[in-house]
Amino acid sequence: MNTMQTSINKKFIYFICSVSAMGGLLFGYDWVVIGGAKPFYEAFFGIGGDPAMQGLAMSIAIAGCLLGAMVAGFFADLLGRRPLLLLAAIVFLISAYMTGAVDTFVPFLIARFIGGVAIGVASGMSPMYIAEVSPSETRGQMVSINQLTIVLGILAAQIVNWLIAEPMPAGMELPPLDSWNCQMGWRWMFWAEAFPAAVFLLLVMFIPESPRWLVMKGKSEQASKVFAKIGGDEYAKVEIETIIAADQEEKESHGLAGLFRKPYLSLICLGIIIAVFQQWCGTNVIFNYAQEIFANAGYDLGEMLFNIVLTGVTNVVFTFVALYAVDRIGRKILMLIGSGGLFAIYLILGSCYYFHVSGFLMVILVMLAIACYAMTLGPVTWVLLSEIFPNKVRGIAMSVCTFALWTGCFTLTYSFPILNASLGSYGTFWLYSAICLAGLIYFSKRLTETKGKTLEEIEKELLK
Repeated sequence: MNTMQTSINKKFIYFICSVSAMGGLLFGYDWVVIGGAKPFYEAFFGIGGDPAMQGLAMSIAIAGCLLGAMVAGFFADLLGRRPLLLLAAIVFLISAYMTGAVDTFVPFLIARFIGGVAIGVASGMSPMYIAEVSPSETRGQMVSINQLTIVLGILAAQIVNWLIAEPMPAGMELPPLDSWNCQMGWRWMFWAEAFPAAVFLLLVMFIPESPRWLVMKGKSEQASKVFAKIGGDEYAKVEIETIIAADQEEKESHGLAGLFRKPYLSLICLGIIIAVFQQWCGTNVIFNYAQEIFANAGYDLGEMLFNIVLTGVTNVVFTFVALYAVDRIGRKILMLIGSGGLFAIYLILGSCYYFHVSGFLMVILVMLAIACYAMTLGPVTWVLLSEIFPNKVRGIAMSVCTFALWTGCFTLTYSFPILNASLGSYGTFWLYSAICLAGLIYFSKRLTETKGKTLEEIEKELLK
């Protein structure tokens, strides 16, 4: 294990990891901005009474995520991690402008789909790049910076939506079509994303390619320069020797089909389950369907936007807890805390809906669920996915797991209105509680701890 912490260039590491993590910020913003804009663009496009069109508008970006995640791994292994980050920045910029500029529903869907492609690419590339450049002692914390930027992006979208939207009269559930909110407000909610997208595009030009990818492509001299800048010449020498030694144990190149055969089958199954569980645990419906959740708890439209900001603040605060805990407490314990905590919270939340409890208690329970998720399942999922796969297949494996994650997100997002209508809010959250209990049992038996180990040490341990 590499123990040369004292020689690490922390300023450089934080810079390149923070730049890469801006993909997470845009991911968070693009993913959640639609929640606040929802009542206004629905009125503008005249889809407020059509559940199918409402669901399509909310989920079409996730379909784009699936495409982005599907192609990102292949091109990341072929072209490198940095070009994919550049591509994501460009697509985010294009999508931000297009979404706000359209006047009819079909182009709106196309623009949202394009934005989803960028989310799919960024959601896989940012944590992968960070994991590959970070020293083992701080890798969990560095990858968790990506989750921090995701929740900062979520909070930014919530605050922007709240600030842009003109105040609504108390008790109003639906905005009037001729209001500024319905004509222009929702457009500016999407256009605001163009500003961080432009900054991301500029800064990615100043970060190096992943040194691990460079070694895998036989460019050890270039990789050595990057590693030397991270931790000095001796650090570079040890890292490259370790990567080459691990590579020599597996000479063959493995494509997608190879992931589903030994020795990778159990790993890819674990990764897929981790990825899907992060979505099926249910917390993300709070961000996409906050209007319905808080309306069912007795809040009007104006109060809903403020409550959404409260959930965003909670999300950010407890992600900082994760930054502290992930390299100290460890990945497995945090996953168990998250699944067990959400099991209990959703059980109580569902019971409150069943007995028609309303008011601030419901906001507190929602915030507790977000706090539990933000300091456990949210960031730790990305840490685990970025470190459990060997160098040779990390790109394609991350692509498969990110695809699975967004498939889980799509099914979660699409199914919530259906479940809410058929099972009621109480039944829906009881279902999420049962899923969390199943996750608690599975992770207690299947997960192994990865904190403090190099990626190559993790590879040897998991492929025994």
